[in-house]
Amino acid sequence: MKMEDGEHQLLIVSFAEKKECNGKDKLHGGSSVTEKPPELAFQDALRSSEEDFLSGTLEDNYDRGITNHFEQEKKEAVRDNLKGLESEDHRLTEKIEDSKMEKNNEAFRKDLSTFTSSAQTYDLNDVNPSVNDSEEAQKSKYWMNKEFLVKGSSKNKQETACFIKAPATVLENLKCNILNDTSSLVVDDSEELVSNVICIECHDYEKLLFPINIAIPFMSCFRGNYREIMVKVTDMDFQSNYLTPISLHGYQGNHKESFAEVKIYHLGVFSVLSCLKKETFTVPKVGLLQKMNVDSRISFCYHPETFSSPAPMQLKIQPIEPSLISALKARHDTYHSVISTSALVHVQHPSAQPFNSSVTITLPCPPNPDKKRQRDETEHSRAISATVKRVAAAYHPQAGSSSLRKSGDSLSDTLKLLGYGNKEEGWKVFDDVIIQNAQNGLVSFELNEHLESFVVIRLSFLLENTYLLLFAQALEEALHSTMANVILYQKRENPYKIVVLLSASKDLTNELQNLHEEGYFGPPEPTQQFPLRQGEQIHFRFRGNISASENREDFRKVYRLIFHSQRQPRLELQIKEVDEFGNHSSPHYKGTAVFYKISREMIPKKWEQTLPYDEYQHQSPLCKLSLTLPKHEKLIHHPRSTKRIFSDSAEALWDNLLFWLAEELAEDNTSLFALRLPVRRSVLQLVRLKCPDDLTHQIYELLCCWKKTLPKSADKQQLLSRYLQKSGRSDLSEALRLKWQNKVPTAFLSC
Repeated sequence: MKMEDGEHQLLIVSFAEKKECNGKDKLHGGSSVTEKPPELAFQDALRSSEEDFLSGTLEDNYDRGITNHFEQEKKEAVRDNLKGLESEDHRLTEKIEDSKMEKNNEAFRKDLSTFTSSAQTYDLNDVNPSVNDSEEAQKSKYWMNKEFLVKGSSKNKQETACFIKAPATVLENLKCNILNDTSSLVVDDSEELVSNVICIECHDYEKLLFPINIAIPFMSCFRGNYREIMVKVTDMDFQSNYLTPISLHGYQGNHKESFAEVKIYHLGVFSVLSCLKKETFTVPKVGLLQKMNVDSRISFCYHPETFSSPAPMQLKIQPIEPSLISALKARHDTYHSVISTSALVHVQHPSAQPFNSSVTITLPCPPNPDKKRQRDETEHSRAISATVKRVAAAYHPQAGSSSLRKSGDSLSDTLKLLGYGNKEEGWKVFDDVIIQNAQNGLVSFELNEHLESFVVIRLSFLLENTYLLLFAQALEEALHSTMANVILYQKRENPYKIVVLLSASKDLTNELQNLHEEGYFGPPEPTQQFPLRQGEQIHFRFRGNISASENREDFRKVYRLIFHSQRQPRLELQIKEVDEFGNHSSPHYKGTAVFYKISREMIPKKWEQTLPYDEYQHQSPLCKLSLTLPKHEKLIHHPRSTKRIFSDSAEALWDNLLFWLAEELAEDNTSLFALRLPVRRSVLQLVRLKCPDDLTHQIYELLCCWKKTLPKSADKQQLLSRYLQKSGRSDLSEALRLKWQNKVPTAFLSC
């Protein structure tokens, strides 16, 4: 209330704020509760006495200021408004601000001032005991939304692992980790991982309160009508539950992307999966006609008394693409007679009640395209034939009875039902089940027993049951597998940086284009395609003269990529040569990346243990990719000469004299043969190889080799002077004699 008296305004605002807080007393996942202001601490205790206090003290004081009948009517209106002050305070404001009540406002403000001052003298600790609660108890009442960040692929980049809504005391004790290395343990067949695998733990379980809300970001490339997004919760014993998300879109903090939000009642390992839609219904005793939501053409007709009591049923529909059938036929000529198949139907019958009567099942199975083409041609021929007959009958009545020759016999096809009962029996062919063709490519049949899975196959000609069973097994394996390729490319500007990734074969062209835009190119070229199931791993290591590392420190490690069709596993590595002097006959360093396929059955079910290399090194590699590294262009600095350390001063002097003499001879371009030193021809060749481009060092090395052949008692100066004179260098002979006499003591002249 906008009035001159500040205390009166405080009282009215307190009533309004109390009304808002009362609407948020009950905590829930989406609420965010803030702390009450101090003025509201006494409201709960005084709420029951508000009407008495207002009707007593305030009314008496108000009556003393009323002097006429008009003001009496205003007083009654204000009294009514005071009784409903919490809900209709705006009406009181309008009447109080009336210009005809200026005199009475003084008394009214005086009474309210008295009321407020007396109310503030209450002991707040006695009125509201919650004020004495501990800080932890207060935090447990307030819900918050906290973002958990983890280290991303880049060292300086963080990504959001999840958002958690919970009381503040709970959030303080929660910890979130990324366990993508264990994603093989959380997926099954027909499940596609579309998020990180996160583990949520609690430091103090005594402070843990449930339920709490968790929102996990995910990215689904393709979902389709037959799939749905589910959150899978796996405990430490690998027992799993599936949760249906509360929502799949919206904002979380400053992020706008797809989030799978669920309400949880226990912690564990969480992952967002794309699963086949599960349809659940109950078959009553009176029977039921159930059409599938994913495809209304698929229906189950349960006749009355099919089950003795209501029976729950769970169904999943797995479509089969025509391209998959074509790929199987291309690989195996035996399956050439297969025209098409229906969807693969998975049925769970929890009650396991026997069938008292048959169940009529209708589902689509595409017809033979050749037969449809022939039917169209036949109808066209019949139209032409009728026209010809009418024209012929008009001119030649005897021709009316003749008929045109048929264009060909109609094609016939065969329908077979294949079912999977249990692991002991496996797949089997139901020859006694009659399958009828219906309109628009629909087929129907009656089933008298429970099957976990079944499919209808359309054949152009009969096929032996043995081959049909093999086709069913191959079809099931193909549905659970995806054709993939391994790509290993090098950076064009920096060939020591490589990228290794697994790509689905259907996305190979797009992946190569993206790598080219990033600056990665081959060779080597991508490997041949091979089948991979969800969660299977590819382990690889480098052999030869090349090794790799993620952190430029740990080389010769075994690396792995975990395959998920909607998540592109990728590794960026640094490679280097093992021996810089290896591959001496090649301008490149050579190495090989060897890849091994690890099935889910080979992976130990332990959260913190990986499969050792010794467990699979005996098996044949899946594929190999060769790669090369350019050699460094090395600048070889040939030493001037072998470094010699002399303990004798005469030897040190001789070394200096020989080097001086070599420099003098090299200035005149004196050849080694012109010195006429008594050395072998092999010594001359060795000197030239040792110093190919430096004549000074060649002559110096030759003089050193000659000196080594002399005995210690020989007069080296006299012999060398003689050879210099024979070579026509008498000037150098005399200079050598003077240098030797001037720098060597008399005691060393005989050396």
